[in-house]
Amino acid sequence: MYESDAGLLAPGRAGSPAETAGGDSAFLQAMLDAEAALTRAQSDCGLAPAVAGRAVTASADARRFDVRDLALRARASGNPVTPLVSDLVALVEPDARPYVHRGATSQDILDTAAMLVAARTLAPVLDDLVRAADAVARLAVAHRSTPMAGRTLTQHAVPITFGLKAAGWRALILDARDRLSAVRESLPVQLGGAAGTLAAFNALAPVDEAGAADDSVAGADDDRRGLAVLQAFANELGLAEPLLPWLSLRTPVADLAGALAFTAGALGKLAADVLILSRTEIGEVTEGQGGGSSTMPQKANPVRATLIAAAARRAPGLAATLYGSLAAGDERSAGAWHAEWEPLRELLRLVGGAARDAAELTEGLRVVPYAMRENLQLTDGLIVSERLAAVFAERIGRKRAKEVLVNAAARARAETTDLADVLADVLDEEPELSGLDLSELTEPARYTGCAGPLTDRALDRG
Repeated sequence: MYESDAGLLAPGRAGSPAETAGGDSAFLQAMLDAEAALTRAQSDCGLAPAVAGRAVTASADARRFDVRDLALRARASGNPVTPLVSDLVALVEPDARPYVHRGATSQDILDTAAMLVAARTLAPVLDDLVRAADAVARLAVAHRSTPMAGRTLTQHAVPITFGLKAAGWRALILDARDRLSAVRESLPVQLGGAAGTLAAFNALAPVDEAGAADDSVAGADDDRRGLAVLQAFANELGLAEPLLPWLSLRTPVADLAGALAFTAGALGKLAADVLILSRTEIGEVTEGQGGGSSTMPQKANPVRATLIAAAARRAPGLAATLYGSLAAGDERSAGAWHAEWEPLRELLRLVGGAARDAAELTEGLRVVPYAMRENLQLTDGLIVSERLAAVFAERIGRKRAKEVLVNAAARARAETTDLADVLADVLDEEPELSGLDLSELTEPARYTGCAGPLTDRALDRG
């Protein structure tokens, strides 16, 4: 029998920590962890004997369950929690069985498991983002003053520095890190019961260690037992305690989707630049270990950047589905919740793979300053026209300066000659421009503005 999802068509996530953290077995374990924590929470609140919490926890091992069988049986109820609870009840000791899944609804368990999977997946993602940020910081420092062509709308614009470009990459990566860190800290448990009122927990009678009713602890706080269980449940799992059950209030999923999609886009910007700059005819950067071709032995393809770019294109669509599920009807919605499961997990794994690839890409990226220098000369000095316009305008006025430079640029292009050579003739015809040092004015490296200080300022950010 073939394995259902070995990642054959997903090289971006294949072998990444995120793939493992978000796989079927990991999701199953997260659901079992939620079930065990719920029983322990009730034990903490005096609603179940401590032995029940220990018994359920001992049985909550994903290796003891058949994932494929659970998936097939899930069709009967529309979610995998129902068959899972049945199997878990059968595994635990008889005295503990009444305390399995008590007071919860299937969505409580699956939503909580999703938050656990997200928290566990984001840990290595954040580590990889830090690696990538550190790597581009080193590039920014090393190339703080390395001039290169700034490009706008695909054309040469004005000179910049590679250090500034790398500092920009780092700023986006840190933005992604901050967003994912904030979301990870706020990931909440889900516990609401049938319709988000926690009523079943209020209805439960306190018990003693033997499981017998304990009337001595009953009293005025009976209507707050559900809140106590909610707090204990969150403490058991290390997740946040929500203000309200969010069965149909899907802010946690939407926030997670937004942070993940932003991260994919931020890394996609890095990848897009690397793909452009590593073109054969540009050659300003290369991946440390490019990928080969099945037919062309000379190829060293920018594979890491390619996979990141693919993730950046897919992530918005997955996030859109999750945002669409915000419009959930009633106290629990038919279809909106169910539509989240696959895109959320795929988005986690997709971004996890992209972060892994970004760390590898940036740590091995090779910069080619001589190619940057050569490319700066492709327009024969026209790349510094903005500087010349400003200097000329001070002497002959803006209108005349523009006329002079437009004519000079046209002549330089027509004669395929350097702009400085053409301007040398112009200076003879414009007395007000005499004495200008054209070699200095047309040197691209001398017109990078505040690129250096901006790079420094960006690198000060921790």
